[in-house]
Amino acid sequence: MARYSRNDQAGVELPKAKLDRESIRQALELFRYLRPYQGRFGAALAALFLGSLLSLAFPYLAGSIVDAAVLRTQGGGSMAGADRTALLLLGILALQAGLSYFHFLSFATVGQRSLVDLRRDAYARMISLPMTFFAQRRVGELASRLSADLIQIEDTVIGILPQFLRQTTMLVGGITLIAVTSLKLTGIMLVSLPVLTVVAVVFGRKTRKISREAQDRLADTATIVEETLQGIVNVKAFANEGYELTRYHEGLGKFLVATLRGARLRAAFIAFIIFALFGSIVLVLWSGARLLQQGEITFGELTRFILYTTFVAGAMGQFAELYSQLQKAIGATQRVRELLRETGEVEPLLGPAPASRLPRLRGDVVFESVHFTYPARQGVEVLHAINLAAASGERIAVVGPSGAGKSTLISLLLRLYDPSAGRLLIDGRDARDYRLTELRGQMAMVPQEVLLFGGSIAENIAYGKPGVSREEIEQAARQANAHDFIQAFPEGYGTLVGDRGIKLSGGQRQRVAIARAILKNPAILILDEATSSLDSESERLIQEALETLMRGRTSFIIAHRLATVRHVDRIVVIAGGRVVESGTHEQLQALTDGLYRRLAALQFRE
Repeated sequence: MARYSRNDQAGVELPKAKLDRESIRQALELFRYLRPYQGRFGAALAALFLGSLLSLAFPYLAGSIVDAAVLRTQGGGSMAGADRTALLLLGILALQAGLSYFHFLSFATVGQRSLVDLRRDAYARMISLPMTFFAQRRVGELASRLSADLIQIEDTVIGILPQFLRQTTMLVGGITLIAVTSLKLTGIMLVSLPVLTVVAVVFGRKTRKISREAQDRLADTATIVEETLQGIVNVKAFANEGYELTRYHEGLGKFLVATLRGARLRAAFIAFIIFALFGSIVLVLWSGARLLQQGEITFGELTRFILYTTFVAGAMGQFAELYSQLQKAIGATQRVRELLRETGEVEPLLGPAPASRLPRLRGDVVFESVHFTYPARQGVEVLHAINLAAASGERIAVVGPSGAGKSTLISLLLRLYDPSAGRLLIDGRDARDYRLTELRGQMAMVPQEVLLFGGSIAENIAYGKPGVSREEIEQAARQANAHDFIQAFPEGYGTLVGDRGIKLSGGQRQRVAIARAILKNPAILILDEATSSLDSESERLIQEALETLMRGRTSFIIAHRLATVRHVDRIVVIAGGRVVESGTHEQLQALTDGLYRRLAALQFRE
């Protein structure tokens, strides 16, 4: 499995930026998303190049007009040639305007389409990654990769890259035409280029490093917002709005420090470029005036040279900012590229999931000498030699003190993780031999804390089996004892549940989750404290719905409240990551020094 990096706030050092050439090469890997649109992209490049060449014709023709005017003032020639040249210039400007419209629109279209593809693939890769990946990262950091980082890449593709190509054409073409006009003045102007190149490389390396740091600080602030909004009830319950604001303010402060440090660096670079370039122009003008006085060049040639020099200076000035922006983009692409290179559990496809080729499972489950250690906590074994078998349709309760390993056992059953040693067998086959999506497609879980997605009640129930009819949704809701309370809402099944289901009560959310599981019709069912913290009426309704749901399915019930599992087929007691007892409620109660009996005595006494 790939080794994951985190931002340094999480305690893991970020990978260092590589050499410029290697960083650029890796960043260009993302430009493979332009391939489906290479025809239009190529046409846009051609239009951009041709438009830039037409721009270079302007100084030459302007010089011709000046020479014609000077000749006319000296008593020779006529203005007819100047008139024709002016009309030609207007035609060139009209053609250039049309080319500019085409290449701008084409770059925007190609850029946005390719960025949509990149966003889709980045999101698909992210949601397909194993739990190990998410255990080592915070939600805000990941959200930042799909927002701030990709926006930076978007700006590069749509704006910076075309400008970079345009200014390159203007620079090379301008220098070439300057050389044709006067080699002496060209030599004077080019004296400064080696110095500018060295300074650009040095500033560029520092800019990329600072940009990467700024992106990471921005990701940290996104993480704080995400955590605060997810835990807004706790924030308000503990009156910690001020604390969260302070935390966010400090994160913004770190981002601001990094951003301003980069801004100062870029400002210094641009100031140096301006001074060096316009200093070169002053030197060229002074030298050109002397050559004109000596009769080595004409007024028109001097005009051409001045205009070409302005074009070259403008291109060099743009390069200063464009280069720093490209360095920022390279820093952003490193984080996105890391994500795309991770190895996922599955390859998600657009649209409804394809029909499973796996026949319906019987639901026989065997944990065979299973050991497990979380990858992020190497050296701390959570499960030790777990041996547990569940026959098809059997209802098994897993109980024990907090931290005993109950939830970890369920995580292995869902294959969120694989055993460090031993095997998990389903219907006699190693669970790793099944396609992951097909295996999970025959499992369902009703968690303690039900997460509903923003949308309607009907959409949340249908999440268990996308594409089902309204009749099937309502039938599942009836079996989950949810139909009556849903119909009581003015919008019925179209009622919006709010963020994370906040508009519904705990019992209502649980019944929606049960309806979702009923609709999925799983072979293996997992109930994780599905009736905890509910009032007696809600618990009765949910317990009835769970009895319907568990009928004919292999069921694993994690429970702290032992009264809810007294009538299951078997109770498994876990302590310290080991199975210490197993049997029915009556059998375990009969063990005079058993852990289950002590736990039951404490609860039933209450």
